[in-house]
Amino acid sequence: MTVRTLIVDDEPLARERLRMLLASEADLHPVAECGDGQEALEVLARERPALVFLDVEMPERDGFGVLAEVGQGAPPVVVFVTAWPQHALRAFDAAAVDYLLKPFTVERFRRTLMRVRERLATPPGDLRRQLQRMFQELRPEPVPTTERLVVKTGTRTLLVAVDDLDWVESAGNYVTLHVGAQTHLLRETMAELEGRLPSRRFARVHRSALVNVDRIVSLSPTLSGDHRLVLRDGQELTLSRTYRARLEQVLGHPL
Repeated sequence: MTVRTLIVDDEPLARERLRMLLASEADLHPVAECGDGQEALEVLARERPALVFLDVEMPERDGFGVLAEVGQGAPPVVVFVTAWPQHALRAFDAAAVDYLLKPFTVERFRRTLMRVRERLATPPGDLRRQLQRMFQELRPEPVPTTERLVVKTGTRTLLVAVDDLDWVESAGNYVTLHVGAQTHLLRETMAELEGRLPSRRFARVHRSALVNVDRIVSLSPTLSGDHRLVLRDGQELTLSRTYRARLEQVLGHPL
């Protein structure tokens, strides 16, 4: 029996090493590779792999965040991959079958595969119940959304109403709030701010852009497979293929 396998890691070299190690395992077949948590969620929903090698530290969503959001219909067996020893205990708390601490040896990888095969041999009903309990424990409590953002500029403190936001642009550990003709710099990451904004009204459209969907007036496909968004004020943004499903969910309509 061939086990459909997904590799998720934001480091290309790490993905390549896992791919090379899996190449000699006749029963494990990599069906896809992902470089961030958001893409991993989309591939998990589409490909339904039985086994996932999941990096912990990634852009957008970390490995634990991915597990918290993955569907519970047919949960995969999970091996966490991390460069940080402190994540090891949490990996087992999350009921992962094993973890690989970077840089890991071939021998350590083979021991992991022994545990994987033992877990895959577990009767499906028992395994499904175990993993569903894990997902329930990992599912985060709802985060209250905010109605205004506090922005400090010089000696002044501004209160920016969320309703007034047109779009948000990533700037490292800061974000730039676009409010009409004004811009404000807020010390917060894009992921943190996204978690505080109403999910029914704001959608990530690109790694570096978050949009108030009420401001979108048109969408058109591009030759690259992305979409071009035009906002009310004429601002043009790119809807990346990675975030298309999320915008479709907010709009309630396929593109």
